[in-house]
Parts: sequence; C-alpha cells; structure tokens
Amino acid sequence: MKAIKATLTGDNPTEHSAMAVRCAGIILAGGRNTRMEGLPKGPLGIAGKSFLDRIAAAVGTCAGELILVPREPAVYHDWPYRIVEDVFQVHSPLSGINAGLLHMDAEIAFVSSCDTPFLHPAVVRMLMDQADDTSEIVVPTSGTYFQPLCAVYTKACMRLIERQLSRGDPKVDHLFDAARVKSIAYEQLQSVDPQLNSFFNVNTPSDMATVMEMIGDLVTG
Repeated sequence: MKAIKATLTGDNPTEHSAMAVRCAGIILAGGRNTRMEGLPKGPLGIAGKSFLDRIAAAVGTCAGELILVPREPAVYHDWPYRIVEDVFQVHSPLSGINAGLLHMDAEIAFVSSCDTPFLHPAVVRMLMDQADDTSEIVVPTSGTYFQPLCAVYTKACMRLIERQLSRGDPKVDHLFDAARVKSIAYEQLQSVDPQLNSFFNVNTPSDMATVMEMIGDLVTG
C-alpha cells in the first residue's frame, strides 16, 4: 500500500468555536468488523490514544454534544460518551445517522465513522462552516464519489432517511438523490488536509499496519 504522510491530530483540541452550541457530533461504530476478525475498531489505539477518543477530540472542536451509535453498546459502556441505539434494526450507517439525529439536541451534526484516526479538526470546521439554510447535507465530493461518513447532516434529513429506511433501502448514497446537498470539492479540503488523511479508514489488519507505519514516519521524520 502506498505510504501516506500522517499528522497527529486530535491530541490538543482547540477551544470550542461559537458554532458548538448549535452543532453535534455523531460517531458511528456499527460495523460488523468482519475484516478485522470481529475486533471493534473504536477502542484501537495509536500514539497512546484510541481511535474513538481521537475522533471525538477532532469533532468536539465544533460540537457541543457528542453521540456514539454502536452496534454493541456493551463494548463502550465505560466510555464517557452518550450512547444511543438504532431505531431501524438494519444496522447500516444510514440507520446510525438517523439514530444520532433523532437523539441530538442540536439542529446540525458532523457524522464520522469510528475508524478514521487521522480526522483533522480543520476539515470538521470547514465542513461545518459550509452548513446553511440552503442545504440539508454538506459532503466532500470527488466527481460522483461522496464521503458520507465525513459529512454534515441536518435534522431536516430525518424525514427523508426514515422514508428511505421504511422502504428497506439502507444505502447512504441514495439519500443524496433526495436531499439538498452541498458538495465540497476535495481540492478545497486539501487546503487544510493536504493528503486527505481524514478519509483514511481502517478496515483490515493491513490497514492498521499502515497506520502504525504512518505514525512511525511522523515520529522519526
């Protein structure tokens, strides 16, 4: 796998911005983790900090509340995060987004998976800053490809999500056909995250080995 230059983000979160009072952070931990031999990814650690804590720190720079939506709540029982469960028992990212939106007090939320340890706070802020009354979703886009688990969703999406899930359709990308979407080009995000490491997610032991190499290169470089 091609080496990726990493940055250690999330260790020193900046002071909450004014937007935090109206924004939430939703972190999804609902995968089966089959390619990780069943090992939950949120508790995995690098540089002395778990994936989940690193992501929460990055998202927390812009969010006044943090919500975790896990497949196995017992795994995170002792963690200091508000835990909610899926309403629709399809256990998909879309149902997790719906659960988070349903339980949050804020009107907009940044949504992340629990397996992106290099999520950059500046990427979170840039996407949050783009949220306005003209859009229901703000999502990084390259051509026709979206990053739905590094995106901003509003409560207004819930009616669309619930309708879609009720039809038995759990695909997040299909939501973008119905919602008002503001696309943010990768090139714009590269101004704050040049290698777009915020999108690097860990799905396999090989990916985890790459993460360790990335950290090693950073420390020795």
